[in-house]
Amino acid sequence: MTGAAIAGLGTTAMGKVYGRSSTSLAAEAVRGAVADAGLALTDLDGLLVSSGIKQDVGVGLAAVLGLQDLSVLNQVNAFGATAGVMVAQAAQAVAAGTASTVACVFADSPLKPKESAGSTYGAPQRSGRGRPVRGYAGWSVASGATNPNILYAMCARRHMERYGTTSEQLGEIAVAQRSWAARNPLAQMREPITLADHQESRWIADPLHLLDCCLVSNGAVAVVVTSADRAAGLARPAVHVWGYGQAHAPRRMQAGSDWGLVTPAARSGPQALRMAGVGVGDVDVAEIYDCYTYTVLVTLEDYGFCAKGEGGAFVADGRLAPGGTLACNTGGGQLSSYYMWGFTPLSEAVIQARADGGERQAPRNDVVVVSGNGGILEHHSTLVLSPHARSGR
Repeated sequence: MTGAAIAGLGTTAMGKVYGRSSTSLAAEAVRGAVADAGLALTDLDGLLVSSGIKQDVGVGLAAVLGLQDLSVLNQVNAFGATAGVMVAQAAQAVAAGTASTVACVFADSPLKPKESAGSTYGAPQRSGRGRPVRGYAGWSVASGATNPNILYAMCARRHMERYGTTSEQLGEIAVAQRSWAARNPLAQMREPITLADHQESRWIADPLHLLDCCLVSNGAVAVVVTSADRAAGLARPAVHVWGYGQAHAPRRMQAGSDWGLVTPAARSGPQALRMAGVGVGDVDVAEIYDCYTYTVLVTLEDYGFCAKGEGGAFVADGRLAPGGTLACNTGGGQLSSYYMWGFTPLSEAVIQARADGGERQAPRNDVVVVSGNGGILEHHSTLVLSPHARSGR
């Protein structure tokens, strides 16, 4: 039992939100989360800040918000794993008594008018800001594998060749998540798609089609973490933090590694579930980081929802869709809803744990798992959340 809970959630408009700085969006999200909890900004004594690809939101946000006498202030970056890391750090601060109420916020605004989303994340990575890349690290530049699309495609292809996973099985994930997004008024993409639509969408990097890839969004999300006791007396239902874990394996440049086939989720997930005192069979809702469809498949395997190599069969036949046996990415995820790094699955997890999902509310929500994936399947965080206090389950 961690004794911490999420008491507030704040979100801004998502997607093609132009004319706003990341800092402005972050400030709006924090104010929204604090108000959602029924608190005032003066109740905050901790602030953790994360920014996406632009990396243009920092600890200066505290001054923008007019916060004073903070006990905890930091900028955190574990890439897509950051949300889980931040909530864990906030929970630890609350448990240790070094802070009582901590806001965690992510904001990004990479989209620009008249520029494609692909120009933001799909652009080739810089090779050391003009400095030459030497040695084994130069393989990506020499081979042309210079952006996340290509690197994730290599992972998916490796899984296909090892285990027989098919493009159609990845498509099942995209179709299921769009079905959830159709029920989510916050989602950017709500038009239902079929498996044929997935197969006919243009190639991004073989074997990944366009509908295997996440959106790019401007916006911000914030949560407020405080003690479970304090949260119980606030405005909204508390979402209790039962467990957390993180694991990192920055090893893709190592020859002979199992990069792409086994991810740090294999350590992060069991660590969080063990802390929570539950197993994957107890999970009612899984909010899985989905920068690509393949990320969902390999994370489900690494968490133990199915055996290694059986992810393709596991996600088939609508298992993850509304009415399926595992409520997964119930807001549409980053493929169809909005792309706020790990704050996309975290925000939907809070909504589901509060039973605020409306038309998309999962039938059971006692145990909600949230994953975050960063780098190219190199960093992972896991949270186990519940509407129930750990002792009251």
